[in-house]
Amino acid sequence: MRIRLRPVLLVAMLALLSACKEEVAHNTTPQDMTPETLGHYCQMNLLEHPGPKAQIFLEGNPAPLFFSQVRDAIVYMRGPEQVAPILAVYVNDMGSAGATWDRPGDGNWITADKAFYVLGSARAGGMGAPEAVPFSSRERADDFVLAEGGRVLTLADITNDMVLAPVEAGADQGDDDANFDGRLRALPNKAGG
Repeated sequence: MRIRLRPVLLVAMLALLSACKEEVAHNTTPQDMTPETLGHYCQMNLLEHPGPKAQIFLEGNPAPLFFSQVRDAIVYMRGPEQVAPILAVYVNDMGSAGATWDRPGDGNWITADKAFYVLGSARAGGMGAPEAVPFSSRERADDFVLAEGGRVLTLADITNDMVLAPVEAGADQGDDDANFDGRLRALPNKAGG
């Protein structure tokens, strides 16, 4: 026995199938950091680290990836490791009222492609590496250069070499290694008792 689908039923089934494939619009409104906000690479609380931060929204992810340093976000944007297309990138405007190096601010997110960046300044980012310090105005960026050094560039002017260059370890690195070795030797030996 053959079952004949009525045209109305067929149209209804097609409508249901197309509804299942409907794309969900992403909310890419920048989010402020909370005590639970962790950096993508370091998995450390961002509020405990100074300097500007960044956030990147990816297709299919409702929450942004946060970065301890703007430099790290630029590296991520240019690297091959994205698991989904980038929808939006925001950085702290370090020239906004209330933004300080220790507290880069809430609600002062600007799109990364509209920012002016100071590279080569005396200021290190939240993880101690050189930073790309973002500003919404060229004048504020120029003022920062007068106080902290560096030069002003747009995102398109920042080359990969500027953000992918290795960071040199300081002279006190050996002291940190010696302190770690000493602490390790001081731990009780569980195998020998």
